[in-house]
Amino acid sequence: MTKIYDVDPSKLIEMASEELKKIEYMKMPVWAYSVKTGVAKERPPEDVNWWYKRAASVMRKLYVHNLIGVNRLRTKYSSRKNNGHKPEHTYIAGGKIIRVILQQLEKAEFVQKKEIKKRKGRVLTTKGKSFLDSVAKNVK
Repeated sequence: MTKIYDVDPSKLIEMASEELKKIEYMKMPVWAYSVKTGVAKERPPEDVNWWYKRAASVMRKLYVHNLIGVNRLRTKYSSRKNNGHKPEHTYIAGGKIIRVILQQLEKAEFVQKKEIKKRKGRVLTTKGKSFLDSVAKNVK
């Protein structure tokens, strides 16, 4: 059986984003066309389907790390801000995008909230894991 660890992550995310477009709960909000993904970014993403790629990437991170929260995901998607001649600093990504994506994935029953040993976060359900495994099988 093919797992997500057996395939190239970029190809997996690309194929998973195409599959997520077909799910009715995963619709890109209207405000997402003109929003930046973080403080360090100067412009919104140029790719029209960036919402689905981010959702697929979040699902992959949940698969790999098991229990992960919004704040840790914000750190994972952080970037460095260009301050001109001053030194660059790392800024975390915007939380609204990640929160809405996780809420959409919860409606699609791919993700659920969980608390393990006083650590709160979200985990992939068996439906979410089987979705990613089937995409990985198609990639391979």
